Amino acid sequence: MFIDAIQGIWADSGFIALTWRHFTMLMIAGVLIFLAVAKKFEPLLLLPIAFGVLLANLPVTGLMDGGQDGEPGGLLYYIYQGVKLGIYPSLIFLGVGAMTDFGPLIARPSSLFMGAGAQFGIMVAFILAVILGFTPQEAASIGIIGGADGPTAIYLTSKLAPHLLPAIAIAAYSYMALIPLIQPPIMKALTTKKEREIKMTQLRHVSKLEKICFPVTVSILCILLLPSVAPLIGMLMLGNLFKESGVVERLSDTAQNALINVVTIFLGVTVGATANAERFLSPQTLMIIGLGLTAFICSTIGGLLLGKLMCVLSGGKINPLIGSAGVSAVPMAARVSQVEGQKANSTNFLLMHAMGPNVAGVIGSAIVAGILLSLLG
Repeated sequence: MFIDAIQGIWADSGFIALTWRHFTMLMIAGVLIFLAVAKKFEPLLLLPIAFGVLLANLPVTGLMDGGQDGEPGGLLYYIYQGVKLGIYPSLIFLGVGAMTDFGPLIARPSSLFMGAGAQFGIMVAFILAVILGFTPQEAASIGIIGGADGPTAIYLTSKLAPHLLPAIAIAAYSYMALIPLIQPPIMKALTTKKEREIKMTQLRHVSKLEKICFPVTVSILCILLLPSVAPLIGMLMLGNLFKESGVVERLSDTAQNALINVVTIFLGVTVGATANAERFLSPQTLMIIGLGLTAFICSTIGGLLLGKLMCVLSGGKINPLIGSAGVSAVPMAARVSQVEGQKANSTNFLLMHAMGPNVAGVIGSAIVAGILLSLLG
């Protein structure tokens, strides 16, 4: 009886179902955990994504099994509905809005052009993906990686090409984490030392009234123009209104901390859990990762070129380095602009100037996602 029981346990265990594909995915999960813990590459999201990949590739657990024929689904299947329905990315935007200061953008509205220029990579990757045989919906989901905005990439992909979600999410957050490595060589190649040395004058003071009116105005204009972008822009601006109004500190604090932390856990683990071995280990995944890198590089180039144009139009008063911050990875891209500016001129302080294109990029990537969703959804 004892031997039979042991044999029964073994027969029902996941060990007997393990394949080389599962082992490969478990090693990928281990690499992602290493990058998150040891290298601190976007750990807040990469760590739960990595553990989700691990859980998805331990066979026989049924964690992501959908409820069919009246059978209950797995735990992660139900949590994943927040991704599938676009709830989690929108709630993350609520928290991002509550942590964002749009003051630099209001003080220098021309930053919008640099934020728009940094969406160039989305179009390049879209065209290349279509040429390589992806459907327009898949190409749009791949291209949005160039916006360097994880929640937007997840939101658009969940609507247009959910089967590509794990590869796109991992690529998007990996490249966001690698900004300090990817962007500086491009910034040096496309700008002269004289341009990098440009010191920018202090931004004008932005009144509280302006900061309160900004989220309301942007919400009305963007949502009327692109109703499909309402969940992202609406939540982003609501969070910002919580922050700038000064009368709902508890709500602002919750959005910035408790809410965004809980949603990040659910989002990361369930997105990672969609990366099962059968779906993830394919040539298509490698193409997505390559196209995502191309999109990110081209977006950086687009922002820098707009920065150089603004430099010329302003009579040399705008440092083109701040254009690279338009890729919207807040605030990391702005910090890279600051670091590179100080390397060229130790008295340079570009951080607040770079935050203008940086937050403009957040709005820009959401608007591009809305356009793609309207056209292809």
